[in-house]
Amino acid sequence: MRIYLLRHGIAEDAGPRTPDFKRELTDEGRKKLAGVLRLARRAGVQPELVISSPLVRAVQTAEMAREGFRVEAEIHETRALVPEGSPHKVWEELSGLRNLDSVLLAGHEPLLSSLTAWLLGTPELQVQMTKGAMVCIEMEQFRGEPHGILRWMVTPKLAE
Repeated sequence: MRIYLLRHGIAEDAGPRTPDFKRELTDEGRKKLAGVLRLARRAGVQPELVISSPLVRAVQTAEMAREGFRVEAEIHETRALVPEGSPHKVWEELSGLRNLDSVLLAGHEPLLSSLTAWLLGTPELQVQMTKGAMVCIEMEQFRGEPHGILRWMVTPKLAE
């Protein structure tokens, strides 16, 4: 299975009128995210399923990915992908999808950096997932602890 991890794009600041849960992508965030998605599409990315954190900015990111990659299935939302989520919980959800060839997960920091390291079998690895960055990890098996293979990482700066 190929697992694509996509951090949400730049979002508006939280404030008294905009709680963290409801923060939306900015125009700049959408533009930079679109560049990453275009580059990934040219590289052949074609997820069968898009899974997202329920926070608005992640759902908007997942919607852009679903549309850009022409994924037919509806977006599946899960609390496993919230910022304070656990790589173990995400792994449990992914294990139930092992029959799929590829899945895209849209979420947040600090979870996505720690999830990337954990999926690669090196939880101590330091990974910096900038806003709008996308990682491709290939999993050959779902037994025991994960030991994935890092295929690539794209940041908005590389996609300009």
